[in-house]
Amino acid sequence: MQSIKDINFAGRKVLLRVDFNVPVDENKNITDDTRMRESLPTITKLLNDGAAIIIMAHFGRPKGGFDADLSLAPVAKHLEELIGRPVVFTQELLGPKVSEMAQALKGGEVMLLENIRFYPEETKGGVELAEQLSKLGDCYINDAFGAAHREHSSTAVIARFFPNDKYFGFLMENEVRNLEKLMQNPARPFTAIIGGSKVSSKIGIIENLLNKVDNIVIIGGMRYTFTKAMGGQIGKSICEDDKMDLALDLMKRMDAKGVKYFIPTDSLIADDFSNNANTKIVPAGEVPADWESMDIGPDSCKMLRDVIMQSKAILWNGPAGVFEIPAFANGTKEIATYVAEACKQGCFAAVGGGDSVAAVKQMGIADQMSYVSTGGGAMLEYLEGKVLPGIKAIQE
Repeated sequence: MQSIKDINFAGRKVLLRVDFNVPVDENKNITDDTRMRESLPTITKLLNDGAAIIIMAHFGRPKGGFDADLSLAPVAKHLEELIGRPVVFTQELLGPKVSEMAQALKGGEVMLLENIRFYPEETKGGVELAEQLSKLGDCYINDAFGAAHREHSSTAVIARFFPNDKYFGFLMENEVRNLEKLMQNPARPFTAIIGGSKVSSKIGIIENLLNKVDNIVIIGGMRYTFTKAMGGQIGKSICEDDKMDLALDLMKRMDAKGVKYFIPTDSLIADDFSNNANTKIVPAGEVPADWESMDIGPDSCKMLRDVIMQSKAILWNGPAGVFEIPAFANGTKEIATYVAEACKQGCFAAVGGGDSVAAVKQMGIADQMSYVSTGGGAMLEYLEGKVLPGIKAIQE
């Protein structure tokens, strides 16, 4: 993997694909600019070299054509604040005017194209759109890991028009290196902590990890499918009844491969799905009919701490409970604390997935993790062993 740090882009026009799909409030104020900040090292490197940068990004899911609510105008304004210099913003993507603006761009200047998804061809992987975009610059850098699992015009197809001048930005390079380190040559013992509401959404990851990990911890809503499959009573807790046979089969396969698996032994249950509900701790398989399991209990926390502190490599994807409700966030926070402790002892820990990342950020310990992924869907597909089009396009 050739790093852009070894290349001088002085005097060049760089087409840079980023993931600026950031959350905004009703007044179009950006509420979390993490994705933008993650690409700043790449942008800063190019500016310091004296490159002219033409940035491509998407925002939301337009139905086709211009939509003022999904314009990148607020992003352009915020980008100016982040980099401390003007950003040329065009509410067009293609055509003579945009070509002229790109040609006029000088070294050290930045131009942001309007939402690339206003063109339906983008999500269809249109070759003609990719070719037109390619003519705006003389080299291509992909720094949008969050969109790397999409074979879109600007994330994958465009790379074929730059056979000798295509690169990963620092964000992409960091994501790929860290995931490869974890999945191809992890330190031992290697523990995967997998959460989420459904077994069906994580089956691909669990199956791919069976040949790689020493321990698998099953948390979140998906654990109730395992508990019920083993004969436990789970009350009103979420469960995929049609996946119970699959859960039993996975446990058999883990046993056969010598992979230790850990399923919470106790639960924090509630009589209502609210922060003010009555709660109590019960054994995991003894949830009364009108109650619902919302989080792991203290015995489970202690068990997980022991597993985590003995690990040399950790992958954490998914919360322990209904993390978004404060009363049921303790298990997720405890796991975050244990993983941070393990990192201090030399463990390599990767955190990915919305709620897991939100937990370490809210607690102010994201910087204590070895690596926090910016790409939800992209990371999940990588962990399933799939080839990501945005990565393949650069490596070919």
